[in-house]
Amino acid sequence: MKKLQMVDLHGQYLNIKTEIDKGIQEVIDSCAFINGPAVKKFQENLEKYLGVKHVIPCANGTDALQVSMMSLGLQPGDEVITSSFTFIATAEVIALLKLTPVLVDVDPDTFNIDPLAIERAITPKTRAIVPVHLFGQTAPMEEIMNIAQKHDLYVIEDNCQAIGSDYYFNDGSKKKAGTIGHIGCTSFFPSKNLGCYGDGGAIFTNDDDLARQMRVVVNHGMTVRYYHDYIGVNSRLDSIQAAILNAKLSNLDEYAAKRRIAADFYDKAFVNQPKLKIPSRYPKSNHVFHQYTMIAKSIDRKALIEYLASCEIPAMIYYPVPLHMQKAYLDPRYKAGDFPVTEYLCANVFSLPMHTELDEVQLTYITQNVLEFLNR
Repeated sequence: MKKLQMVDLHGQYLNIKTEIDKGIQEVIDSCAFINGPAVKKFQENLEKYLGVKHVIPCANGTDALQVSMMSLGLQPGDEVITSSFTFIATAEVIALLKLTPVLVDVDPDTFNIDPLAIERAITPKTRAIVPVHLFGQTAPMEEIMNIAQKHDLYVIEDNCQAIGSDYYFNDGSKKKAGTIGHIGCTSFFPSKNLGCYGDGGAIFTNDDDLARQMRVVVNHGMTVRYYHDYIGVNSRLDSIQAAILNAKLSNLDEYAAKRRIAADFYDKAFVNQPKLKIPSRYPKSNHVFHQYTMIAKSIDRKALIEYLASCEIPAMIYYPVPLHMQKAYLDPRYKAGDFPVTEYLCANVFSLPMHTELDEVQLTYITQNVLEFLNR
C-alpha cells in the first residue's frame, strides 16, 4: 500500500507530469516570469470555466481578500461580518485594514455561516459580509444575497476551499461558487482542490468597475507605469505557477469526482456509526470535498488521532480554536459560550485524508482502523 498522506501532490503530479513539465519549460524558455503569457492564458481559461467576466490573478488567497476590501473603499471602523469557524486569514485581513470583524455562528450541519446569525449581527456600521464556503460546499448564498440586497451590503465570497462547486438557486439556475457575490476570492495553495506548487490566488467579479480597480490595486496602485493614483500592494501570480494551474484546471472536475468517490466510501463505512457524524451534504451545493470532516461524538478525539497516527494514518483538526478565542483576536464583545456551534465543532471535528489519489486499498485500511478504534 502506498504511504498515506492528507494530500498526495506527488501522485497527482505523476499523472499530469508531461503537461506540467512542458508548461514550466515554456515559461523558463520565454523568461516571461511576471505577467507572462501563461498568466493571461490561465486568467482566460479560469474566466471561461467559472462563467465570470473578470479573473484577477494575485499572489495568494489572503491577498485576494485584502485587495477585495481595499477596492470596495471600506473605511476604518466599518463592520464586516464573517464566521468564527474558519481559517484565520478571513478575519486577518479585516483587522489588518482596521475594519471591525463581526463574528457569527455557523450551521451545525454544513458548518457554513448561518444567515439568521448574519441578520442579527447587522448594524448601521455594517458594510460587507464574507461567507466562507467551508470544506468544499457553498454557503447558503441565495439567502445571503437577499440579506445583502435588503441592507445594501457588499458580499465577498471566501471560496478558497470550494472552487468548482456549483450552487443551485430556487429557480433552477446555477452558478459556480465565488461568482455569486459582488466579489469572489480563492487560494491556489498547493493542498487546495486547484493548487499550484507555491503560493497563488485569484479574485473574481462580474463588475467592470470593480475589476478595473482591483487590477490597479494588485499592481502598486498604478494606472500608468510609475504613476500611482491609489494605495496598492504588490500581489501577482507568477508565470510558472500559472502554467501549473493551467495544466490542472482542465482536470478540476475530474478531481472533484475522485474526491466524491472517496467521500462516498467514507460515508458508507461510517453512516451507521453512532459515535461519528459524517459530513452533511447541502442540497443546493455539490460538495467538492476539500476536506472530509466528521464530528467525533462521545469518544476521545485526541486518542483517536493518536491511534490513527500509530497506524500511519494522518488526521487533522480544522480548526481547533474559534476565531473569537484566538489570542490575537480576543475582543471584549465576545466570550466563551457566545458561539456554541462553533465551539462544539472546534472541540469535536477531525478530518481524514482526502485527495485525488486515494485508492480502495488505502480507503479500506483507513476505515477499518477507524472502526477498530470505535469498537474497542
